[in-house]
Amino acid sequence: MPLYLTEDQVMLRDTARQLMAQEGSIAGQLRKYRDMGCKDGFGHALWKQLAELGFTGILIGEADGGLGLGHVEAGIVLEEIGRNLTPSPFLISAVAVVEALKGTPHAQRWFPGILAGDTVAALAVDEGPKHRPEAIAMQAERAGNGFRLSGRKQFVVQGASADVIVVAARTDEGITLFAVEKEAKGLDVEGVRLADSSIGARLDFKDVEVNSDAVIGEVGGGEAILARVLNAGRAGAASEMVGLGSAAMGMTVEYLKQRKQFGRLIGEFQVLQHRAAHLYSELEIARSAAIKAQQLLDEGSPEAEAMVSVAKAKAGRTSTLAVQEGVQMHGGIGMTDEYDIGLYMKRDRALNELFGDSNYHADKLARMKGY
Repeated sequence: MPLYLTEDQVMLRDTARQLMAQEGSIAGQLRKYRDMGCKDGFGHALWKQLAELGFTGILIGEADGGLGLGHVEAGIVLEEIGRNLTPSPFLISAVAVVEALKGTPHAQRWFPGILAGDTVAALAVDEGPKHRPEAIAMQAERAGNGFRLSGRKQFVVQGASADVIVVAARTDEGITLFAVEKEAKGLDVEGVRLADSSIGARLDFKDVEVNSDAVIGEVGGGEAILARVLNAGRAGAASEMVGLGSAAMGMTVEYLKQRKQFGRLIGEFQVLQHRAAHLYSELEIARSAAIKAQQLLDEGSPEAEAMVSVAKAKAGRTSTLAVQEGVQMHGGIGMTDEYDIGLYMKRDRALNELFGDSNYHADKLARMKGY
């Protein structure tokens, strides 16, 4: 398939771009909710607006009230979210968790709230300082007609605001996913402000009992579902990082056109022009990789997982390059809170770690190819 957008996808992009620029701006969302010390870290009114436009139902099938579109369309929205650093539950709730609940009885329970912008969901996988889903140690022991969950999770994005949390735990049969409601007895939630001012959570499961209906899919069959969920989240995060990097570059290029040094605009210096041209090329490659990964996911291709790792690694390294170049070319003011470029660097760090950083995916891809 061609690595560019169709007419319908361009219309979706234009709608998302206008909405995020007007309603999801840094001043109107990130700075506002950060400075007011909001416990959620995002605006529920904007989440409702996304729902009213149908965005929260992009990956939900038409039979369940959604748009029945695909990962490419979700990536289009996420690129605009990244461009404006818009704090939003979209990536986790409308992409990762929707992918987890598709085709299960949980869809009937939670999809209406996501479609309406009333429900926020979270994904609890990581337990250590880095993303290592293969090292899940949290235990789920059989208890009566259900299970007893014991262990800790961290880096749970929107975990403190979530109505439902998709939890990965280890049973005797293997990895199993559970839908755990926020009121579950024995679940302690500690909200934590991350480097980019978003709110994550540490979750402590102290013999949390859930019935068998909480199981997503089959007991012991969570590994395949989790792989699908992580692929969706990683591809979406790649698009968000492409948007982030593109906006950081645009901001930097505008600064090069205004800032004078030695009596000349610094954008006239050839070395800075070369660096800007190199960054532009890297961003286009990263965008193409993200689109290709999402196309393969939509096709159900066996090559999708490898391409998702390519996209996440490439987008991560490119967004980091974009914010580093941006801060350097802005000079000392780039590190001040007054200028937005520093906020892009902070968001870049959080997104890189989410679902695995560039090194994780480079290693994963090498192992998949037999190295």
